[in-house]
Amino acid sequence: MLEEARLAERTGLTEEEVRSIVRDELEKGWKKDPATKKMAIIASRGTLDWAYPPLNLACTAAASGMEVSVFFTFYGLNIIRRDSAKRLKITPVGNPGMPMPVPMPDIISALPGMTSFATWMMRGRMRKHNVNTIAELLDLSKELGVRLIACDFTFQVFGYREEDFIDGVEFGGAAAFLSQARRAHTTLFI
Repeated sequence: MLEEARLAERTGLTEEEVRSIVRDELEKGWKKDPATKKMAIIASRGTLDWAYPPLNLACTAAASGMEVSVFFTFYGLNIIRRDSAKRLKITPVGNPGMPMPVPMPDIISALPGMTSFATWMMRGRMRKHNVNTIAELLDLSKELGVRLIACDFTFQVFGYREEDFIDGVEFGGAAAFLSQARRAHTTLFI
C-alpha cells in the first residue's frame, strides 16, 4: 500500500487510480498467459533478515490473485518451525549491509552477545515501522492460501518431527516443489 501511495504522489493520480491501473495490467497478463498467476519460491535461509523476503513476496503475490507455493529447505525450515521466534536471529558478522548504530569492524561484531543485540535492534526497527512479525506473515500467508511446503529430504536429514512445525505446513520433496514451479511463470530462489 505504501508503494501505491508513493506512486500516486509522483504521478498526480489518486491511490485508487494507481491500484486500478495495476489491477488492469495484472488481469491483462493473466489472460495472455495463465502461468503468470502462479509463483513458486524456494526459502533456503533461516535467519531473521532472510525470512522476510519470501514471505513478503508470497503474501503480495497471493493478495494480487496469484497461486503461490513456498518450498522451505535446509535452514529455511527455521522459518516455519513452532519456535521460529527464538530461532530466527540476525548476525552482524560478515554482513556489511547490516545497519549498526556506529560502524564497527567484524572483530567487534563477533563478540559474544552481538547476535542478540543485532536481532533485538532489527526487531525494534521492524516494530517502529509497523512491519508484521514473521508469525503474522505466516498467518497471513495461510489466510491467503499460500502453500507452505517443508522439504521432506531436509526434514529427515535434520531429524525433525511434524509437530516441530506450525499448523498448515505440507511436507514434500523436490518433486512436489517442481510440480508447482514448472507451471509457474515466476520462480524465485531466496
